[in-house]
Amino acid sequence: MFPIHDDTERVHGRPYLNYGMIAINVIVFIWEASVTSFFSDGPAVEEMFMTYGAVPDRLVNDFPASAPTILTSMFMHAGIAHIVGNMIFLFVFGDNIEDKFGRIKYILIYVGWGVAAALAHSAYAVSTGGGEIPAVGASGAISGVLGAYMVMFPRAKIFTVIAAFFLYTVRIPVLIYIPLWFAMQVIFAVLGQLGPSGGSGVAYLAHVGGFVAGVAAGFAWRILPDSIKYREGTAIAGGAKPAFRGPMFRKARPRIEDVVTAAPEVIEGPDYYEVIAEIRGVSDASDISASYDADSRQIRIVAHGTRKYEMSAKLPATAGNPVVKYIQYLNGIARIRLTK
Repeated sequence: MFPIHDDTERVHGRPYLNYGMIAINVIVFIWEASVTSFFSDGPAVEEMFMTYGAVPDRLVNDFPASAPTILTSMFMHAGIAHIVGNMIFLFVFGDNIEDKFGRIKYILIYVGWGVAAALAHSAYAVSTGGGEIPAVGASGAISGVLGAYMVMFPRAKIFTVIAAFFLYTVRIPVLIYIPLWFAMQVIFAVLGQLGPSGGSGVAYLAHVGGFVAGVAAGFAWRILPDSIKYREGTAIAGGAKPAFRGPMFRKARPRIEDVVTAAPEVIEGPDYYEVIAEIRGVSDASDISASYDADSRQIRIVAHGTRKYEMSAKLPATAGNPVVKYIQYLNGIARIRLTK
């Protein structure tokens, strides 16, 4: 069961950082294959992984001196299937996380998820006597990507290839796809299939640790104030002018305002008004708020997506004092129902 792509639209163009991380993983894998005769030279493979892999005994007993191996191990893989599987997941889910966090925050948090995964696996491996076996792979950090994605885009659907006698594709809601994937990691972990000591060669507890860290980061991001998440939401004290931005910074990423192409539409029913607005770049209805101003007869809509922005729609002159009843959001369209 492999994901092909999701239906979550990006707001800020191409995810060049995510593409770059995939490219680095591929380049490192080509280097690995070249120095080990495509992993056929056993002593060379062992020396390489012991040097650049995350060895649990070293991480537990010689931290932080051994910390750099966490970073190097995150870009190494033990075979073609290993790297292909990881890069597919990073390609499908990582672009939206980069779009949500921004490039700098994304790379820092991505590394943080890798660290959490490595430490979780190392603690278990040392406690079970497998601390001398190095761990490599981006799986732990990518598990963090999956955890954050599930929290930030709970309405997304994943186009998935399923192999059961023959190949076919289905759209699976993310709240089914990712929890099912996580349940499999937990089951394998509980069954004692962690790392080579369990016979599978897969460090499932690293997946669990990275995923939990990703979920925590997703929830933390949702509750952070906009002034911390988005620079545009931070007021400039004392009316001071912003610092001059050189030519290399002038080509700013497009804002969500540039994506909105149509004014909101107002529909009047027998006992309600409904405002329909095209809004891109938000996770769900909880990122949208609406309020009515009786003086101007306008409904003010504020979206807290990757960038904060607002729009308004004017109600008919016959409008009294309508009250917002609920807000629905699906596939980029917000429906705001007001009672008369």
